[in-house]
Amino acid sequence: MEVIDLKGKKALVVGVANADSLAWWAAKHLRGAGADLAMTYLNDKAKPHVAPLATELSAEILMPCNVAVPGQLEAVFDAVKKKWGRLDVVFHAIAWARKEDLHGRLVDCSADGFAESMLISCHSFIRMARLAEPLMENGGSLLTLSYYGAEKVVDHYNVMGPVKAALEASVRYLAHELGPKSIRVNAISAGPIKTRAASGIEHFDELLAEAAEKAPLRRTVDACEIGRVSVLLASDYGASITGEVVHADAGFHVAGMVFH
Repeated sequence: MEVIDLKGKKALVVGVANADSLAWWAAKHLRGAGADLAMTYLNDKAKPHVAPLATELSAEILMPCNVAVPGQLEAVFDAVKKKWGRLDVVFHAIAWARKEDLHGRLVDCSADGFAESMLISCHSFIRMARLAEPLMENGGSLLTLSYYGAEKVVDHYNVMGPVKAALEASVRYLAHELGPKSIRVNAISAGPIKTRAASGIEHFDELLAEAAEKAPLRRTVDACEIGRVSVLLASDYGASITGEVVHADAGFHVAGMVFH
């Protein structure tokens, strides 16, 4: 019987917020497949929610990582290098927008707000790829999270639509540049799931209901399913997949719907 085995692999999961976050379920499944873990949390306020989860998974590294604070991301990769000397998997689960930009029209988004969203939600992944590259001498897998609003208009997603579109384009370019080193780069376009991040989107319950109604599988997805897709893409079973946006959304993306 074939089983996905990540024993001995070193995985860094960035962006764990609590037990409902997609990053947590990615970490949980990566660890379940045998990978050794490093995890990060945003700040001191988040640490009490994340530290017990890191203990549960026997994470060997747990550090703060606010990508907007100079030096924190670099410190995480320095710790990984010191502890392990290499890295096989990076899971990036960071996205942020100012409330007024997330709830307001894109046309009204400030230059500062747009730039801040891009730096935190998109450019941070590029930075992680640069820092991971020298640690992935034998190849590796870089993963990030996207959403259907990057492809089509989803009401109330607003500024995050073009930001996630930039992230998906970055995935393709990074895959092209890092492919010769056997470093694969992919995004998981997850269906709507109730997480802390999703709670900032207006009318999110309506979005969930419409997704369940229109998706070919006639349901939404859960965070556990996203964790399983992460394991697939991190493993040798995904060795031929790179530069891809993998839709884990019960098929909703094929419906081509625009929310109203």
